[in-house]
Amino acid sequence: MKILHILKTEPDNNTKILMASLGESQSKETSVFALHDEQADYEKLIDLIFEHDKIISWW
Repeated sequence: MKILHILKTEPDNNTKILMASLGESQSKETSVFALHDEQADYEKLIDLIFEHDKIISWW
């Protein structure tokens, strides 16, 4: 199962720990997309959403 983490803001340490534990605990492939990046490619985001089984949005 592939997980996509979408970040609206720069993650703090707690968020980073939670993201890592979600992937490690279930041996899942994870990807991260940063919406807060000024160069964010929204077409790439759409492709990533369809490529992954589970999407988690972090606000």
